Amino acid sequence: MQRRLFGAPPVIDGQRLASDIQALLRLAELAGSDDFVYGDDVAKARADRRLEAEIVAPQQPIPMARVESVQIPGPAGTIGARLYVPPGPPAQKPRPLLVYYHGGGWVIGDLDTHDNPCRFLAANSGAAVLSVDYRLAPEHPFPAAIADAWAAYAWAADNASELGCDPARIAVGGDSAGGNLAAVVCHLARDEGAPPPALQLLIYPVTQIGEETASRHLFREGFLLTRRSMDYFEENYLPRAEDHTDPRVSLLHADDFSNLSPAYVAIAGFDPLRDEGETYALRMRNAGTPVTLRNHPGLVHTYANLPEICPSARWAMLEAAGALRMGLANSQG
Repeated sequence: MQRRLFGAPPVIDGQRLASDIQALLRLAELAGSDDFVYGDDVAKARADRRLEAEIVAPQQPIPMARVESVQIPGPAGTIGARLYVPPGPPAQKPRPLLVYYHGGGWVIGDLDTHDNPCRFLAANSGAAVLSVDYRLAPEHPFPAAIADAWAAYAWAADNASELGCDPARIAVGGDSAGGNLAAVVCHLARDEGAPPPALQLLIYPVTQIGEETASRHLFREGFLLTRRSMDYFEENYLPRAEDHTDPRVSLLHADDFSNLSPAYVAIAGFDPLRDEGETYALRMRNAGTPVTLRNHPGLVHTYANLPEICPSARWAMLEAAGALRMGLANSQG
């Protein structure tokens, strides 16, 4: 039926777009929402992103045992956060915890746009999820988001027991810009001698600014994350050109990829960020960091928000939840 309505899925760079993703892209194009940013009005872009997240979320939120608002002391005031505790039998040991940073180019996105991905990961991994509402650009450009991300991880490590979680089984994760923040936190933990995360869960992370990779060229239009959107995000988050090569943004400029937390890196075949995510995973692996790299060749950027409407995205997120469960099981004894 999808092929009759929308034709055969395109094949680019040896990859075939998933049929359900093709249908979604066509419907988004018809609705005029096939790009993340529709102008220079940041407030409108954020409101549109919240509306889109609501449209693709289930009518009834995935049930949790409890969802709590959390206030975290930050470098510039309180950082809002939301704790998701999944249902299940009473645990003999405290649950593991995922500290999650949402995507949105460091400019859009919030706790509500990523409510469903956090519920999904919690429900299917058994881990509690602490979603962090870090400061956004352009009001708070680089490195404000990093400062908040680090403060949230450090606070979670110090207060895991009070959250009902195991301090020895704390992961960091995120999608897109949030994946960038999670990866940066792992570098900071290593470099500052802090307790490292037990796992880093990176879903199509940003790891390079300003480099024209093959995937950034091939998928610059027509697959949700466009070149226009990326330029918009980068200009707002990084108003100073000299920051583009800072290794806290362009992780591929880092000098050392060894002794980082074990990583699960997921990339999407039809994503401008595909190549830089793969390169980052391979740099870590070649330096001795344990890495699982997973390419979902038929998917697009933002699939983390799509498991309720696209079966192909659901399978990818179930795999991510499984990786989280396995990655945090090592300390259970």
